[in-house]
Amino acid sequence: MSEYFSLSDCDVIGFDLDHTLCRYHLKETSRLIYESFTRYLVEHKDYDKDLLILTPASWDFCFKGLVVDLEDGNLVKLAEDGTVLRATHGTNNLSTEEIIKHYGSKREWKNFDSLNTSFTKSTKYYFYDNYFDLPGALLCGRVVDMLRKVKICFFVLFACPSEDAGWYFPSVKRDPGRYLQPCSESVKTWLRSMKSAGKVLLLITSSHSDYCRLICDHILGKDWEELFDIIITNALKPGFFSLVPQQRPFRTLVNDVEESEGLPSLDKPGWYSQGNWPHLHQLLKTMTGKPEPKVVYFGDSMRSDMFPASTFGKWETVMIVEEMEGEGIPRCDAAKTNEAQAEPRGKKGKFEDQGMKAPSAPSEQWGSYFVDSHKSGEGDEESQKLTWCCHSIHKYSTMAIPSVESIADLPLNYKFPRFCPNKPCTTGYYPRPPDSLLRKFQSQSS
Repeated sequence: MSEYFSLSDCDVIGFDLDHTLCRYHLKETSRLIYESFTRYLVEHKDYDKDLLILTPASWDFCFKGLVVDLEDGNLVKLAEDGTVLRATHGTNNLSTEEIIKHYGSKREWKNFDSLNTSFTKSTKYYFYDNYFDLPGALLCGRVVDMLRKVKICFFVLFACPSEDAGWYFPSVKRDPGRYLQPCSESVKTWLRSMKSAGKVLLLITSSHSDYCRLICDHILGKDWEELFDIIITNALKPGFFSLVPQQRPFRTLVNDVEESEGLPSLDKPGWYSQGNWPHLHQLLKTMTGKPEPKVVYFGDSMRSDMFPASTFGKWETVMIVEEMEGEGIPRCDAAKTNEAQAEPRGKKGKFEDQGMKAPSAPSEQWGSYFVDSHKSGEGDEESQKLTWCCHSIHKYSTMAIPSVESIADLPLNYKFPRFCPNKPCTTGYYPRPPDSLLRKFQSQSS
């Protein structure tokens, strides 16, 4: 395998939608998600109204990559080998001694092998993998603080409401500009240039068709459908990548309603719902005229995008890691300009004054998303370990970028260094590695 990766070598270029092509105003969206979850618990499940009260400091708890142990109410941050680096009970930190009491002298989390090899959901734990999840982690921790049942909270937080139920979807539909950042002109030009170069462009999202249309109308413009050869909504990833007998058939849509009869195969490009990777693969072979078309897929979720696409689809994968921007990688000019133009008036100052942490920023309570210090016990020397999330990026991604804007102005034949087992862990990040990884590599080299 080459040490470099180039989009010009790919026949098919695919994208997830949320937090990949579509960037959200994370602070505003997080507040809405938390409020939506909490109002449901308070109004329909008789939970304490104090759950609705948050201080700006509360948001420091929101951290991508945490795992909640549903059996004891602990949330844990894991190293690449399953070692518990940090833990809380509810939102309260556990000391080194308390961690050892819970997980033994080696600080081993007992369900790590199950999570690490399959990324599947479990009745014993839940992995907070994306920005939609993070307000749920905060709420789950606060529910444990109030000594309520974790499993009830878990069920409520992750049961999918219908598009028009509850508070979240109606709020976004009512005022999309408050929550969604339009794509920059450079990204739109980049998408058109790939299509002009003969690439097959693919959009795969687990969002339903009406929500997908709402988002894309706002971020890409009313003619956005012309950018993609194939659009797949309600894909229910990671199940989309399942093989026989679990795979779901593709369905056509009429006025955003799925036809009851599934399709035996895909014979032409278009807009479809649900579906599966093997049938898509057959269509891509027909469209490209190649027995094994080379596909690259951009996404932000390890569980739904990177792991299944690389493991089952054997696709190249580019992970969007916004946490890079919190560790020394400046936002590109197009992204900064676009965000400033999209920001509703008066909102930025309100958040700055309140001191609310962005969910992608480093956390005082949880540390870096990429690297953390580890001490086995009192008197032991402190060492730096890669987090499990960071290790997974290196294992299942071809490369990592903070946003699609960061590469949109580059030529399609630009050669990116890819993650390689025989290369330093800093290789594979563009435009450069996050600060914590650089420091770890430099300390090892000195």
